[in-house]
Amino acid sequence: MQTIVEDRRLPVDIDAQPVVQAAAALKPTVRHYHDEIEREQRLSPGLVEQMHAAGFYRLLLPRSLGGLQADPLTYIRIVELLAEGAGSVGWNVANNGVGQLVSLGLPDDGVQEIYPKGHRTVIAGTAVQGGGQAVAVEGGYRVSGRWTFGSGCHEAAWMLGSFQILDDGQPRRRDDGGMFWRGLFPRAEVEVIPGSWEVSGLRGTGSFDWTVSDFFLPKRRTMVHAGVPLDNQWAHWPGITYALPAPAWVGPHQCAVITGLARAGINALVELAADKTPRGRTGRLCDNPQVQDAVGRADAILNSGRIYRNAMIAELWNTLADGRETTLEQRARCRLAAVHAGDCARQAMDLMFRHGGSTSFKTASRLAEVWRDLQVVGQAATLAPEWYPIGGRAFLGLDPGPRLR
Repeated sequence: MQTIVEDRRLPVDIDAQPVVQAAAALKPTVRHYHDEIEREQRLSPGLVEQMHAAGFYRLLLPRSLGGLQADPLTYIRIVELLAEGAGSVGWNVANNGVGQLVSLGLPDDGVQEIYPKGHRTVIAGTAVQGGGQAVAVEGGYRVSGRWTFGSGCHEAAWMLGSFQILDDGQPRRRDDGGMFWRGLFPRAEVEVIPGSWEVSGLRGTGSFDWTVSDFFLPKRRTMVHAGVPLDNQWAHWPGITYALPAPAWVGPHQCAVITGLARAGINALVELAADKTPRGRTGRLCDNPQVQDAVGRADAILNSGRIYRNAMIAELWNTLADGRETTLEQRARCRLAAVHAGDCARQAMDLMFRHGGSTSFKTASRLAEVWRDLQVVGQAATLAPEWYPIGGRAFLGLDPGPRLR
Protein backbone atom coordinates (compact mmCIF):
# COMPACT_ATOMS: atom_id res chain seq x y z
CA MET A 1 0.00 0.00 0.00
CA GLN A 2 1.25 3.48 -0.87
CA THR A 3 2.14 5.74 2.04
CA ILE A 4 3.80 9.12 2.41
CA VAL A 5 6.46 9.72 5.04
CA GLU A 6 6.04 13.02 6.87
CA ASP A 7 8.75 15.55 7.63
CA ARG A 8 11.13 14.38 10.32
CA ARG A 9 10.99 17.65 12.27
CA LEU A 10 8.20 18.57 14.64
CA PRO A 11 6.42 21.85 13.83
CA VAL A 12 8.15 24.85 15.37
CA ASP A 13 4.84 26.54 16.23
CA ILE A 14 2.09 24.02 16.90
CA ASP A 15 -0.61 26.68 17.30
CA ALA A 16 0.20 28.23 13.91
CA GLN A 17 -0.86 25.14 11.97
CA PRO A 18 -4.15 25.54 10.09
CA VAL A 19 -5.74 22.44 11.61
CA VAL A 20 -4.92 23.66 15.12
CA GLN A 21 -6.26 27.12 14.31
CA ALA A 22 -9.43 25.42 13.06
CA ALA A 23 -9.83 23.72 16.45
CA ALA A 24 -9.39 27.05 18.26
CA ALA A 25 -11.92 28.70 15.95
CA LEU A 26 -14.47 25.93 16.56
CA LYS A 27 -14.63 26.44 20.34
CA PRO A 28 -17.55 28.93 20.22
CA THR A 29 -19.50 26.48 18.08
CA VAL A 30 -18.75 23.68 20.55
CA ARG A 31 -20.11 25.89 23.34
CA HIS A 32 -23.23 26.56 21.27
CA TYR A 33 -23.95 22.83 21.08
CA HIS A 34 -22.99 22.03 24.67
CA ASP A 35 -26.48 21.84 26.20
CA GLU A 36 -27.69 19.59 23.38
CA ILE A 37 -24.63 17.36 23.76
CA GLU A 38 -25.28 16.92 27.47
CA ARG A 39 -29.01 16.35 27.02
CA GLU A 40 -28.78 13.90 24.12
CA GLN A 41 -25.61 12.16 25.41
CA ARG A 42 -23.98 12.33 22.01
CA LEU A 43 -22.16 14.86 19.87
CA SER A 44 -24.61 16.92 17.83
CA PRO A 45 -24.78 15.86 14.16
CA GLY A 46 -24.23 19.43 13.01
CA LEU A 47 -21.06 19.67 15.09
CA VAL A 48 -19.84 16.29 13.87
CA GLU A 49 -20.18 17.50 10.27
CA GLN A 50 -17.98 20.51 11.02
CA MET A 51 -15.43 18.29 12.76
CA HIS A 52 -15.27 16.00 9.71
CA ALA A 53 -14.76 19.01 7.46
CA ALA A 54 -11.90 20.27 9.65
CA GLY A 55 -10.16 16.88 9.55
CA PHE A 56 -10.35 16.15 13.28
CA TYR A 57 -11.57 12.59 12.64
CA ARG A 58 -8.61 11.68 10.42
CA LEU A 59 -5.73 13.28 12.29
CA LEU A 60 -3.67 10.14 12.80
CA LEU A 61 -4.42 8.26 9.60
CA PRO A 62 -1.74 7.98 6.89
CA ARG A 63 -2.11 10.40 4.02
CA SER A 64 -2.57 7.44 1.67
CA LEU A 65 -5.81 6.67 3.55
CA GLY A 66 -7.03 10.25 3.37
CA GLY A 67 -5.58 11.21 6.74
CA LEU A 68 -3.47 14.11 7.97
CA GLN A 69 -0.71 11.92 9.43
CA ALA A 70 -0.35 14.38 12.31
CA ASP A 71 2.47 14.32 14.83
CA PRO A 72 1.47 13.69 18.47
CA LEU A 73 1.97 17.29 19.61
CA THR A 74 -0.43 18.55 16.94
CA TYR A 75 -2.92 15.83 17.82
CA ILE A 76 -2.95 16.50 21.57
CA ARG A 77 -3.14 20.26 21.05
CA ILE A 78 -6.28 19.83 18.98
CA VAL A 79 -7.74 17.55 21.66
CA GLU A 80 -6.90 20.17 24.31
CA LEU A 81 -8.58 22.98 22.42
CA LEU A 82 -11.72 20.97 21.72
CA ALA A 83 -11.86 19.88 25.38
CA GLU A 84 -11.74 23.54 26.39
CA GLY A 85 -15.00 23.91 24.51
CA ALA A 86 -16.56 20.71 25.88
CA GLY A 87 -14.84 17.80 27.56
CA SER A 88 -16.91 15.23 25.68
CA VAL A 89 -15.81 16.58 22.30
CA GLY A 90 -12.13 16.41 23.21
CA TRP A 91 -12.55 12.92 24.67
CA ASN A 92 -14.22 11.49 21.57
CA VAL A 93 -11.64 12.94 19.20
CA ALA A 94 -8.87 11.56 21.41
CA ASN A 95 -10.52 8.14 21.57
CA ASN A 96 -11.05 8.01 17.81
CA GLY A 97 -7.39 8.81 17.19
CA VAL A 98 -6.08 5.91 19.26
CA GLY A 99 -8.76 3.62 17.83
CA GLN A 100 -7.60 4.46 14.33
CA LEU A 101 -3.98 3.77 15.23
CA VAL A 102 -5.03 0.36 16.54
CA SER A 103 -7.00 -0.34 13.35
CA LEU A 104 -3.83 0.17 11.28
CA GLY A 105 -2.63 -3.13 12.76
CA LEU A 106 -5.26 -5.05 10.78
CA PRO A 107 -4.31 -7.06 7.67
CA ASP A 108 -4.14 -4.92 4.54
CA ASP A 109 -7.53 -6.04 3.23
CA GLY A 110 -9.09 -5.22 6.59
CA VAL A 111 -7.57 -1.73 6.58
CA GLN A 112 -8.92 -1.11 3.09
CA GLU A 113 -12.40 -2.21 4.19
CA ILE A 114 -12.37 0.13 7.19
CA TYR A 115 -10.98 3.05 5.16
CA PRO A 116 -12.36 2.87 1.60
CA LYS A 117 -11.77 5.72 -0.81
CA GLY A 118 -13.68 8.83 0.29
CA HIS A 119 -14.39 7.37 3.73
CA ARG A 120 -15.64 9.30 6.78
CA THR A 121 -14.64 6.56 9.21
CA VAL A 122 -14.89 7.16 12.96
CA ILE A 123 -13.81 4.45 15.39
CA ALA A 124 -15.54 4.00 18.75
CA GLY A 125 -15.17 1.39 21.47
CA THR A 126 -12.23 0.52 23.65
CA ALA A 127 -8.70 -0.82 23.27
CA VAL A 128 -8.61 -2.59 26.66
CA GLN A 129 -8.86 -6.35 27.12
CA GLY A 130 -12.06 -8.27 27.66
CA GLY A 131 -15.71 -8.11 26.74
CA GLY A 132 -16.25 -10.90 24.23
CA GLN A 133 -15.85 -14.59 23.52
CA ALA A 134 -15.57 -16.28 20.14
CA VAL A 135 -15.37 -19.63 18.45
CA ALA A 136 -13.39 -20.16 15.26
CA VAL A 137 -15.34 -20.87 12.06
CA GLU A 138 -14.35 -20.94 8.40
CA GLY A 139 -13.01 -17.50 7.45
CA GLY A 140 -13.24 -15.95 10.87
CA TYR A 141 -15.04 -16.15 14.22
CA ARG A 142 -18.49 -16.18 15.75
CA VAL A 143 -18.37 -13.55 18.50
CA SER A 144 -20.72 -12.76 21.37
CA GLY A 145 -20.09 -10.24 24.09
CA ARG A 146 -20.81 -6.99 25.85
CA TRP A 147 -18.29 -4.16 26.00
CA THR A 148 -18.23 -1.04 28.16
CA PHE A 149 -17.08 2.50 27.30
CA GLY A 150 -18.24 2.68 23.70
CA SER A 151 -17.19 6.34 23.53
CA GLY A 152 -18.40 8.00 20.35
CA CYS A 153 -20.72 5.16 19.36
CA HIS A 154 -23.33 7.51 17.89
CA GLU A 155 -20.96 9.13 15.39
CA ALA A 156 -18.94 5.97 14.66
CA ALA A 157 -18.85 3.68 11.64
CA TRP A 158 -16.94 0.89 13.45
CA MET A 159 -16.69 -0.40 17.02
CA LEU A 160 -13.42 -1.72 18.45
CA GLY A 161 -13.63 -4.57 20.97
CA SER A 162 -11.48 -7.32 22.46
CA PHE A 163 -12.37 -10.99 22.79
CA GLN A 164 -11.06 -14.43 23.68
CA ILE A 165 -11.24 -17.44 21.36
CA LEU A 166 -12.61 -20.58 22.99
CA ASP A 167 -11.39 -24.03 21.98
CA ASP A 168 -13.57 -26.72 23.57
CA GLY A 169 -14.74 -24.11 26.05
CA GLN A 170 -11.25 -23.04 27.11
CA PRO A 171 -9.55 -19.73 26.18
CA ARG A 172 -6.92 -20.12 23.48
CA ARG A 173 -3.43 -18.99 24.46
CA ARG A 174 -1.15 -17.52 21.82
CA ASP A 175 2.52 -18.45 21.48
CA ASP A 176 3.46 -15.14 23.15
CA GLY A 177 1.25 -15.96 26.14
CA GLY A 178 -1.53 -13.54 25.23
CA MET A 179 -5.15 -14.64 25.38
CA PHE A 180 -7.01 -11.80 23.64
CA TRP A 181 -7.73 -10.67 20.09
CA ARG A 182 -9.21 -7.43 18.80
CA GLY A 183 -11.91 -6.96 16.22
CA LEU A 184 -13.72 -4.19 14.33
CA PHE A 185 -17.51 -4.51 14.23
CA PRO A 186 -19.82 -2.45 11.96
CA ARG A 187 -21.62 0.11 14.13
CA ALA A 188 -24.88 -0.52 12.26
CA GLU A 189 -24.82 -4.18 13.32
CA VAL A 190 -24.17 -3.83 17.07
CA GLU A 191 -26.71 -3.06 19.77
CA VAL A 192 -26.07 -0.05 21.99
CA ILE A 193 -27.58 -0.48 25.46
CA PRO A 194 -29.75 2.51 26.48
CA GLY A 195 -29.27 3.78 30.02
CA SER A 196 -25.83 2.23 30.41
CA TRP A 197 -24.01 5.60 30.57
CA GLU A 198 -25.43 7.41 33.60
CA VAL A 199 -22.54 9.46 34.92
CA SER A 200 -21.70 12.76 36.59
CA GLY A 201 -19.46 14.08 33.83
CA LEU A 202 -18.59 13.53 30.16
CA ARG A 203 -22.22 12.62 29.50
CA GLY A 204 -21.90 13.72 25.91
CA THR A 205 -19.31 11.09 25.02
CA GLY A 206 -22.11 8.55 24.64
CA SER A 207 -19.88 5.89 26.19
CA PHE A 208 -22.67 3.34 26.30
CA ASP A 209 -22.25 -0.40 26.63
CA TRP A 210 -22.71 -2.29 23.38
CA THR A 211 -23.22 -5.91 22.48
CA VAL A 212 -23.24 -8.50 19.71
CA SER A 213 -24.56 -12.05 19.69
CA ASP A 214 -23.22 -14.86 17.49
CA PHE A 215 -21.79 -12.26 15.12
CA PHE A 216 -19.61 -13.40 12.21
CA LEU A 217 -16.32 -11.49 12.32
CA PRO A 218 -14.03 -12.15 9.33
CA LYS A 219 -10.33 -12.64 10.03
CA ARG A 220 -9.41 -9.60 7.98
CA ARG A 221 -10.99 -7.43 10.68
CA THR A 222 -9.12 -9.06 13.56
CA MET A 223 -5.65 -8.89 15.06
CA VAL A 224 -3.94 -10.12 18.19
CA HIS A 225 -4.39 -7.92 21.26
CA ALA A 226 -0.76 -7.14 21.96
CA GLY A 227 0.31 -5.48 25.17
CA VAL A 228 -1.31 -4.50 28.44
CA PRO A 229 -2.98 -2.24 27.64
CA LEU A 230 -1.46 -1.55 24.24
CA ASP A 231 1.62 -2.19 22.12
CA ASN A 232 2.40 -0.52 18.79
CA GLN A 233 1.02 -2.79 16.05
CA TRP A 234 1.08 -0.09 13.38
CA ALA A 235 4.84 0.45 13.05
CA HIS A 236 4.93 -1.11 9.56
CA TRP A 237 3.38 2.11 8.24
CA PRO A 238 6.19 4.47 7.17
CA GLY A 239 6.78 7.63 9.16
CA ILE A 240 7.83 8.66 12.65
CA THR A 241 4.16 9.06 13.60
CA TYR A 242 3.78 5.28 13.34
CA ALA A 243 7.22 4.34 14.72
CA LEU A 244 6.57 6.06 18.05
CA PRO A 245 6.03 3.71 21.00
CA ALA A 246 2.59 3.52 22.56
CA PRO A 247 3.46 5.78 25.57
CA ALA A 248 3.70 8.71 23.16
CA TRP A 249 0.00 8.22 22.39
CA VAL A 250 -1.74 6.30 25.18
CA GLY A 251 -1.82 8.46 28.28
CA PRO A 252 -1.07 11.73 26.48
CA HIS A 253 -4.34 11.38 24.53
CA GLN A 254 -6.52 11.46 27.65
CA CYS A 255 -4.13 13.76 29.45
CA ALA A 256 -4.81 16.34 26.73
CA VAL A 257 -8.51 16.22 27.60
CA ILE A 258 -7.88 16.95 31.27
CA THR A 259 -5.37 19.74 30.61
CA GLY A 260 -7.80 21.32 28.17
CA LEU A 261 -10.53 21.16 30.79
CA ALA A 262 -8.27 22.71 33.44
CA ARG A 263 -7.57 25.62 31.06
CA ALA A 264 -11.32 26.04 30.64
CA GLY A 265 -11.64 26.07 34.44
CA ILE A 266 -9.05 28.84 34.81
CA ASN A 267 -10.77 30.86 32.11
CA ALA A 268 -14.12 30.33 33.82
CA LEU A 269 -12.88 31.70 37.13
CA VAL A 270 -11.18 34.66 35.44
CA GLU A 271 -14.48 35.52 33.74
CA LEU A 272 -16.44 35.07 36.96
CA ALA A 273 -13.97 37.12 39.02
CA ALA A 274 -14.35 40.15 36.77
CA ASP A 275 -18.09 40.42 37.55
CA LYS A 276 -18.78 38.74 40.88
CA THR A 277 -18.88 40.57 44.18
CA PRO A 278 -19.14 37.90 46.87
CA ARG A 279 -21.94 38.24 49.37
CA GLY A 280 -20.93 40.41 52.31
CA ARG A 281 -17.96 41.91 50.40
CA THR A 282 -17.51 45.28 48.73
CA GLY A 283 -14.92 44.34 46.13
CA ARG A 284 -15.03 42.12 43.11
CA LEU A 285 -13.60 38.63 43.27
CA CYS A 286 -10.69 39.65 41.05
CA ASP A 287 -9.62 42.26 43.62
CA ASN A 288 -9.05 39.58 46.27
CA PRO A 289 -5.30 38.89 46.66
CA GLN A 290 -6.04 35.22 47.43
CA VAL A 291 -7.88 34.84 44.13
CA GLN A 292 -5.05 36.58 42.31
CA ASP A 293 -2.60 34.17 43.93
CA ALA A 294 -4.77 31.15 43.05
CA VAL A 295 -5.04 32.13 39.38
CA GLY A 296 -1.29 32.67 39.12
CA ARG A 297 -0.54 29.37 40.83
CA ALA A 298 -3.08 27.46 38.73
CA ASP A 299 -1.62 28.75 35.48
CA ALA A 300 1.94 27.89 36.54
CA ILE A 301 0.96 24.43 37.81
CA LEU A 302 -1.01 23.56 34.67
CA ASN A 303 1.64 24.76 32.24
CA SER A 304 4.48 23.04 34.10
CA GLY A 305 2.73 19.70 33.58
CA ARG A 306 1.88 20.43 29.94
CA ILE A 307 5.42 21.46 29.08
CA TYR A 308 6.95 18.36 30.69
CA ARG A 309 4.50 16.11 28.84
CA ASN A 310 5.17 17.77 25.50
CA ALA A 311 8.93 17.74 26.05
CA MET A 312 8.99 13.99 26.68
CA ILE A 313 6.91 13.29 23.57
CA ALA A 314 9.28 15.49 21.57
CA GLU A 315 12.26 13.61 23.01
CA LEU A 316 10.85 10.29 21.77
CA TRP A 317 10.15 11.78 18.36
CA ASN A 318 13.62 13.32 18.03
CA THR A 319 15.30 10.10 19.15
CA LEU A 320 13.63 8.21 16.31
CA ALA A 321 14.28 11.04 13.85
CA ASP A 322 17.98 10.71 14.68
CA GLY A 323 17.87 7.02 13.79
CA ARG A 324 18.14 5.78 17.38
CA GLU A 325 15.88 3.51 19.42
CA THR A 326 13.98 4.87 22.39
CA THR A 327 14.99 3.55 25.81
CA LEU A 328 12.82 2.10 28.56
CA GLU A 329 13.69 5.11 30.72
CA GLN A 330 12.51 7.53 28.02
CA ARG A 331 9.27 5.64 27.56
CA ALA A 332 8.74 5.56 31.33
CA ARG A 333 9.28 9.31 31.60
CA CYS A 334 6.87 9.96 28.75
CA ARG A 335 4.26 7.82 30.47
CA LEU A 336 4.84 9.49 33.84
CA ALA A 337 4.77 12.95 32.28
CA ALA A 338 1.21 12.35 31.09
CA VAL A 339 0.10 11.20 34.54
CA HIS A 340 1.89 14.14 36.18
CA ALA A 341 0.29 16.62 33.78
CA GLY A 342 -3.08 15.13 34.68
CA ASP A 343 -2.34 15.61 38.38
CA CYS A 344 -1.29 19.20 37.69
CA ALA A 345 -4.61 19.79 35.93
CA ARG A 346 -6.46 18.45 38.98
CA GLN A 347 -4.53 20.79 41.30
CA ALA A 348 -5.17 23.81 39.09
CA MET A 349 -8.89 23.01 38.83
CA ASP A 350 -9.23 22.49 42.58
CA LEU A 351 -7.86 26.00 43.15
CA MET A 352 -10.36 27.47 40.71
CA PHE A 353 -13.29 25.52 42.12
CA ARG A 354 -12.50 26.59 45.68
CA HIS A 355 -12.24 30.28 44.86
CA GLY A 356 -15.44 30.29 42.81
CA GLY A 357 -17.37 30.15 46.08
CA SER A 358 -21.00 29.09 45.94
CA THR A 359 -21.04 29.57 42.16
CA SER A 360 -18.82 26.52 41.82
CA PHE A 361 -21.44 24.03 42.92
CA LYS A 362 -24.40 25.38 40.97
CA THR A 363 -25.33 22.89 38.28
CA ALA A 364 -25.51 25.49 35.51
CA SER A 365 -22.13 27.01 36.39
CA ARG A 366 -19.29 26.62 33.90
CA LEU A 367 -16.98 25.90 36.83
CA ALA A 368 -19.25 23.06 37.94
CA GLU A 369 -19.46 21.65 34.42
CA VAL A 370 -15.69 21.67 33.95
CA TRP A 371 -15.04 20.24 37.41
CA ARG A 372 -17.42 17.32 36.79
CA ASP A 373 -15.92 16.47 33.42
CA LEU A 374 -12.37 16.83 34.70
CA GLN A 375 -12.98 14.47 37.61
CA VAL A 376 -14.29 11.79 35.24
CA VAL A 377 -11.28 12.09 32.95
CA GLY A 378 -8.99 11.92 35.97
CA GLN A 379 -10.37 8.47 36.83
CA ALA A 380 -9.15 7.01 33.53
CA ALA A 381 -6.77 4.08 33.93
CA THR A 382 -4.21 5.82 31.71
CA LEU A 383 -3.87 8.58 34.32
CA ALA A 384 -3.97 6.40 37.44
CA PRO A 385 -1.37 6.90 40.22
CA GLU A 386 -0.22 3.30 39.82
CA TRP A 387 1.94 4.51 36.92
CA TYR A 388 4.33 6.24 39.34
CA PRO A 389 5.66 3.02 40.91
CA ILE A 390 5.71 1.36 37.48
CA GLY A 391 8.02 4.12 36.29
CA GLY A 392 10.00 3.97 39.50
CA ARG A 393 10.70 0.28 38.99
CA ALA A 394 12.07 1.04 35.53
CA PHE A 395 14.43 3.66 36.93
CA LEU A 396 15.55 1.30 39.71
CA GLY A 397 16.52 -1.38 37.21
CA LEU A 398 13.62 -3.62 38.21
CA ASP A 399 11.04 -5.23 35.96
CA PRO A 400 8.32 -2.59 35.50
CA GLY A 401 5.79 -5.25 34.46
CA PRO A 402 3.84 -5.79 31.26
CA ARG A 403 2.14 -2.39 31.23
CA LEU A 404 5.37 -0.57 30.34
CA ARG A 405 7.60 -1.98 27.61
